[in-house]
Amino acid sequence: MDKKTVAIVGGSGYAGGEFLRLALGHPNLEVAQVTSRRYVGDPVTFVHPNLRNRTNLKFIAPGQLKPVDILVLALPHGVAANEFEGYKGLAPIILDLSADFRLKDLGLYRKYYGEEHPRPDLIDQWVYANPELYKDQLKAANYLACCGCNATATLLGLYPLFKEGVLADKPVFVTVMISSSAGGAEPSLASHHPERSGSLRVYKPTGHRHTAEIVENLPGRPQVHMTAVATERVRGILMTAQTFVRQGTTEKEVWGAYRKVYADAPFVRIVKVKKGIHRYPDPNVVEGTNYCDVGFELEEDTGRLVVISAIDNLVKGTAGHAIQALNIRMGWEEAAGLEAPGLHP
Repeated sequence: MDKKTVAIVGGSGYAGGEFLRLALGHPNLEVAQVTSRRYVGDPVTFVHPNLRNRTNLKFIAPGQLKPVDILVLALPHGVAANEFEGYKGLAPIILDLSADFRLKDLGLYRKYYGEEHPRPDLIDQWVYANPELYKDQLKAANYLACCGCNATATLLGLYPLFKEGVLADKPVFVTVMISSSAGGAEPSLASHHPERSGSLRVYKPTGHRHTAEIVENLPGRPQVHMTAVATERVRGILMTAQTFVRQGTTEKEVWGAYRKVYADAPFVRIVKVKKGIHRYPDPNVVEGTNYCDVGFELEEDTGRLVVISAIDNLVKGTAGHAIQALNIRMGWEEAAGLEAPGLHP
C-alpha cells in the first residue's frame, strides 16, 4: 500500500510533536514536512529529543509548505480559523488539533470563548473527531475537528449513560485533574506557564472552555459544571463526575449501558475490579496509550453514581484520537499506529 504524505503545521508544540511521534510509526503515513515559526532550520529532534534516530526532518517555515495528502494544524487557538484560506489548498484532508472548529453552536462558542467565531461560514464543513461518538460521520469527512482532552475524558465517561437513559434529569458536576502538558505549550516553554505548574491546586473553578464540547455532544444537552485542578503530572487526566441515576437503576443496568455503546470501541476499557490496587481507572496505566479507561461506583441507596475516566491527554486526548479518526476516514485499520500498551510500573 502506498503511504499517504502528511505535513504538520506547528510541530514544535506538544500536540504537534505527539502527532509526529505517532505518525512516524504509522504503517500508512509518511511525514513529509513539519513547520515551526520559532525553530526554522533546526532539526525536529532539537525540540523532540525522543525522536532521535527516528527522523532527520528539519523544521520549515509555514510559507515553505508544499501540497500533501493530509495536513495537520497544531496551532494556538484562533490561528487555524484566521489563516485557513492559506492552508486549505495544501491537502484534501485536514485535521485541526485546536478548538477552532469543534463547536457547531455559535452561542456556546461566544459564551465560552468570549468572542464571535471568526469563520462561522466554515463550521458546518467540519466533523467533530470523536471516534466513539461519530464514527459513521468520520468515514466521509475531509475536515476533522479534533476534540479537547478534558472533553474527551468526560464525554467517554458520560456518553453511554445519557444515550441509554440511565441518568436522572439533574445537573452533572465534573472534576478533571489535569497535567502540565494539557495546555499544548511548546516543551521548551512549559516552565513559563505558571498556571500549568506547581503543586495540586484549582486551575479553572468555572467556565472551562471544554464544557461547551461536552454539553453540545451529550444527548439532551444536560447541565454540566466543570472544575479543573492542576497537578504536577506531566501527562494524564483523571476525570470524576458526580451524577444520579434514575430511581431503581441497578449496577447491572449501568454496566449494560457501557457494554452496549462501547461494544465495538477498541480503545475504551471498562475498569471495575472488586479487589486489588487497580480497581478504578488510573492515568498511570494509560500513559503513552490511546486507551480511555472508564469506571464507576453506584450508591444504590442514594442513586449517586460516580463516574471515573483516565486518559493520556496527549494521546487519546489529542494526537491519538486524531490518528484514530484519520484511520476511520481513510478506511485503514482503526488501531493502526496506536497498538502500543501502556507502561507498568
